[in-house]
Amino acid sequence: MSSIFLATIIVSTIGIVLGVGLAIASIVMAVPIDEKAEAINEVLPGANCGACGFSGCAGYADALSKGKTTDTALCAPGGNDVVEQIATVLGVAAGNIVPKSAVVMCHGTKANCDTILNYVGVQTCKSAAQLFEGPKACNYGCLGFGDCAHACPYDAINLCDGIAVVNPLACRACKVCINTCPKNLIELVPLYETKASVFCKNKNRGALTRKECKVGCIGCTKCVKACEFDAITIENNVAHVDPEKCTGCGICIEGCPTKCLSLITLGGKNIAVNQ
Repeated sequence: MSSIFLATIIVSTIGIVLGVGLAIASIVMAVPIDEKAEAINEVLPGANCGACGFSGCAGYADALSKGKTTDTALCAPGGNDVVEQIATVLGVAAGNIVPKSAVVMCHGTKANCDTILNYVGVQTCKSAAQLFEGPKACNYGCLGFGDCAHACPYDAINLCDGIAVVNPLACRACKVCINTCPKNLIELVPLYETKASVFCKNKNRGALTRKECKVGCIGCTKCVKACEFDAITIENNVAHVDPEKCTGCGICIEGCPTKCLSLITLGGKNIAVNQ
């Protein structure tokens, strides 16, 4: 028997043994397919944004299938259409998603907030923020390099006069922009409701805030005193509105000296911001 023929037999035998071993291992170690989770994952939008609180669409589908959560209304990008489809797969009553849109809580445009540094580094908010908190006079305001706009999977954010602006009609409330903003300026606001909002995050005292931005909150408490529903509080020198208590009456904005407090209505065909 030639050495070549013998080598061929040995290699072939080893191949057959390994093949059989892999086949047996694939059967023994196979992970059972969760058909319910697969069906739920099929109806999810596939954004994998994490807005549901899980690792992604597959994670949310697995949690629903295994009963780790019973809330069918956690997929904001999918909306109530997806909620109904999930409920159908699970055989339960459908939940309800309150439509929301992201809003950049800053009016520090080029006209309202000066630039004090000539920043020439990497043109991103994250990079600019690492150098003295950014080139703008206000260390808490929108830097306007568009990290949120680049991260948005729905092209819902644009840059306008030095700040980011969200189109609520395109926003799917996926929270990607919220997690991207290094200044933590972006919040979710209910659509089709009129609420008061404070477009400022400046925590400095009023005198310093006035020097930094024309429309910054100075913590004067006039809005707090004007509100009849105890919806406004002052925390760290800046006003905060509780959307659950706010009725949208607009009384609070009338006496705001810097006009940082606005009554906004998002949704439909109009995007109204009263300044």
